[in-house]
Amino acid sequence: MNIQQLEYIVALDNFKNFSKAAASCYITQATLSTMVKRLEEELDIVIFDRKTNPIITTECGLEIVNEAKKVLFHTDKIKRMPSELKGEIEGELTIGIIPTIAGNLLHRILPKYIKKYPKLKINIQELTTEYIEEKLKNGQLDVGIVSTPLIKEELEENILYYEKLKVYGNINQNKIKFLKPKDIIAEKVWLMEKGNCITDQIINVCSLKNIPSNPNLNFQPNSFDSLLNMVNNLKGITLIPELYFLDLPNERKKLVKDFVSPHPVREVSLIFHRPYAKLRLIESLKNEIIEEIKPILETSMLKNSEMIIAKF
Repeated sequence: MNIQQLEYIVALDNFKNFSKAAASCYITQATLSTMVKRLEEELDIVIFDRKTNPIITTECGLEIVNEAKKVLFHTDKIKRMPSELKGEIEGELTIGIIPTIAGNLLHRILPKYIKKYPKLKINIQELTTEYIEEKLKNGQLDVGIVSTPLIKEELEENILYYEKLKVYGNINQNKIKFLKPKDIIAEKVWLMEKGNCITDQIINVCSLKNIPSNPNLNFQPNSFDSLLNMVNNLKGITLIPELYFLDLPNERKKLVKDFVSPHPVREVSLIFHRPYAKLRLIESLKNEIIEEIKPILETSMLKNSEMIIAKF
């Protein structure tokens, strides 16, 4: 028995497919199959039922896989101990981030973060929340940056910041500086594609029905830029998060209005599985984001009672 064999059975348990598991381990399917079979023979136990598609981890196999995960966790921890004892941040961190956060967060934190930790290799993927959760489970991601709360028992959520949701567009109440969510119910509201978390948040905050903005046009953008272009040319309004607002040109900022207190806000968090071997690296990312982002947000001056989290 060796560490590689333990990695292989964990991968196979995750993917339920020899081809996908082999690819994730950067080996051939034949090698994976042979090494798993040798482990089963050594332990004199059937870990996987190969007659089904997808394959099934047997009841006894599940216990073996769970112990293998513990061994791999502690093995990884031992490998990282020398640099941790020296106070160094190094290794590799694979991050999944949803697109509606990535565009206005990453350019603010990465330059300083990369410079501060030159021995840390950072891999970033823009994905939906659903795919981030799946890849965290399969070990293909170390940490995700998403809109929360998700309330998933197997996931740890570390809140990074809250950002206001603001109204963009020409609305009937032009002379009003601050709005109530009910003020925009009668407006033509543009939303992103169905299933996008911020779309669900906007619908909930403003008690909207998810109906087309135009009866003869079915178009749901997947970016804020496309969304604002539709608002500018076909009228109506939409809601945008505070970091995106900060990146708008001044002309577009003039079309933005705030809500009255309690302000609808989006909660942004790091998510990862527990227990976790890369906690030190995750903490370094968390600290960098909080240090760079919190001071520039209006929410940093608000009390909890002055905010309401937009759920989805």
